[in-house]
Amino acid sequence: MKYVSFYDGDRVRPGLIDGDCVTVIACDSLVDYIALPPEHRTQHHTIERLPLADVRLAAPVRPRKNVFCVGRNYLEHAKEGARALGRELKLPDVPTYFSKATTAIADPGANLHFDATLSQEYDWEAELAVVIGKRVKNATEHTAMDAVFGYTCLNDITARDLQRAHLQWLKGKSVDESCPIGPWIADKDEVGDPQRLQISLRINGQKKQEANTGQMIFRIPRIIADLSRGLTLEPGDVIATGTPDGVGFARTPPEFFKHGDVVEISIQKIGTLSNSVFIT
Repeated sequence: MKYVSFYDGDRVRPGLIDGDCVTVIACDSLVDYIALPPEHRTQHHTIERLPLADVRLAAPVRPRKNVFCVGRNYLEHAKEGARALGRELKLPDVPTYFSKATTAIADPGANLHFDATLSQEYDWEAELAVVIGKRVKNATEHTAMDAVFGYTCLNDITARDLQRAHLQWLKGKSVDESCPIGPWIADKDEVGDPQRLQISLRINGQKKQEANTGQMIFRIPRIIADLSRGLTLEPGDVIATGTPDGVGFARTPPEFFKHGDVVEISIQKIGTLSNSVFIT
């Protein structure tokens, strides 16, 4: 199944995709629905159905805490980053974590507006995001996948000059509208093995990134087990699992978003997240 959040006037409602329609879920939010015991979720499926073509999608989830992110989790991306920065390649022994503020979350299909006086280097990063389905702490790699609800697409847009200036990643990663998510969440049963998915990013139809999630340095069970050690993960939490090579700052010459660009992230078995970028 695929789960969405959509606008109904001035509120956002959860639903699930049923063919070319959305079946409305009787919960305040998709996060609330995810938090239900799995055996109770179908009790909240209503008979109200809306044409999918007629609804405007929202970001499927807005977690109650910052979006967790994993840096340098594809070998070729680690290589290109070291090369661009003139540094020796040193792979991490453990996952590198940072976060994006929830105010950075943006909707699928939304126009993203960025301030040209704040940054001149807005960059793209296609990522597979994991949505946590139950409260978990100290998971093992063997039990970690039990905590997964599903997967979605995420664009970890980064203001590279801010990232460098602040010597850490929070500000450069958390600019408003720099975290589009969607267009929906595909549940884990529909996706199957999350380490066998093609992932790509296009700008104005030109491919910039393409890889397979099997190329991750740290796989999803390891990430969940490591992150949840001493840190409680909750239903609706989002973990972005890293980006492949092909990001803008590591290109020769470097490339960054331009005013009017259309960026599309496609992940096999999930879908395509599309946004337009406006820099003024």
